[in-house]
Amino acid sequence: MNSIDNFNDFLTELYQAGMSVGGENNEGVFSLCNYFGEEICWHTEDANTDPWEWRMRVLNEKEDIAYGKFFFKKSGYITKEWFPYFYAIRRGRRRLEEEYEEGTISQYAKQIYLLIEEYKELPLHLIKQYGGFTKEDKSKFDRAITELQMRFFITMSGRARKLSNSGEEYGWSSTVFCLVEDFWGEELIKEAEKIAPEQAYEKIREQIYKLNPEATEKKVKKFIEGY
Repeated sequence: MNSIDNFNDFLTELYQAGMSVGGENNEGVFSLCNYFGEEICWHTEDANTDPWEWRMRVLNEKEDIAYGKFFFKKSGYITKEWFPYFYAIRRGRRRLEEEYEEGTISQYAKQIYLLIEEYKELPLHLIKQYGGFTKEDKSKFDRAITELQMRFFITMSGRARKLSNSGEEYGWSSTVFCLVEDFWGEELIKEAEKIAPEQAYEKIREQIYKLNPEATEKKVKKFIEGY
């Protein structure tokens, strides 16, 4: 990988890699953060050199990159080229109602999913409001939001601020979520459903070892499968 000194460098290397843990800790697998140059600095609000800003730039400016909690219950990036392979492993043809009936998806996750399905896109604060989630529900709510992303049922699609009664924006921005199908479109999902999980696993595994020959098999497995 080449040195990353700005947002365009980041995009170039991300398209080459196809996937990356979002933070500086590569979890023993792979993160583009390990290739940041001296110009890169977090939380400066400089859209060209602050990786914290790149998360939303990717979602706002690109249609072929997903960002969300995909790896180790932490943030990460996956390009359109590689998303179908992860989807084939994490979800395949499984539907949320089936997962819920089998006990592999929580009641909180089902409730959140149905809200997003109904409204197409919802910021975090409205999910909480419409779902009647309280401060006492915070830990279960947060786990459910992560669970749905890790299982490829929902994904981040941007951010939005709260609106006052007069329609004025106020407060901090909150993350907006949509269904994975709505983010990528049905065509990509149908293609992903045709991929055999075993084939997908080997393809991703091969790419990871190209990116990091030192990665351990245990970590690679967790990176790919999500658990």
